[in-house]
Amino acid sequence: MTKVYPNANVAAAATATAPSIPAKPQASDVNATVLTVWKKSLLFNCNGFTVFDSKGDLVFRVDNYIQGVKGEIVLMDAAGKPLLTIRRKRLSLGDNWLVYDGEKTDVNPRFSVKKHVNILTNKCLAHVSCNGGDGSSSSSSSPTNNKNVLYEIEGSYAQRACAVYDGRRRRVAEIKKKEAFGGVAFGSDVFRLIVQPEMETAVAMGLVILLDQMFGSSGRLSL
Repeated sequence: MTKVYPNANVAAAATATAPSIPAKPQASDVNATVLTVWKKSLLFNCNGFTVFDSKGDLVFRVDNYIQGVKGEIVLMDAAGKPLLTIRRKRLSLGDNWLVYDGEKTDVNPRFSVKKHVNILTNKCLAHVSCNGGDGSSSSSSSPTNNKNVLYEIEGSYAQRACAVYDGRRRRVAEIKKKEAFGGVAFGSDVFRLIVQPEMETAVAMGLVILLDQMFGSSGRLSL
């Protein structure tokens, strides 16, 4: 199997079993950033994610020690700098999460994410809201019905087939299954994240982490 060997020195020795290099973006993704997400930490005895760009360079990482700090997940860049801190919202009904810039959690969150539970609109997975809002809407799953909603996530995370829509119903990010060269399919632990210029790649990866917490069948990060 063709291997991905990130150019970042910090990860080079830890990726001997990494998945194949990302496939070239399709025509519809010319202006998008195409990332390969591997649901595996580069560190021993950790749960997490490792994310590569189309050149095989390490872009993002999540390394949560099994015996580490409980209650939060930190998304880092290749050098280990914290980009986003994700924390479950306390004393709230349902599956609610707060996302902070960097590693400071004593300030207002950048946004919040709430799992969608309306059985009448099961294609919707979650709402992303600004300023810690819950993103709920009693009449419809459309973000336009709630001015605080930034994004809506639809599809099936289990099938690795999701789309993120902004308030104007533009598709700004997608999760897709990944195929290696030669048509050999990977398992669900390796998939593509396609991010349009209208969305920050770190934010898109933060949403992937949250979808895994809400809908992942196994291997959740230790919280």
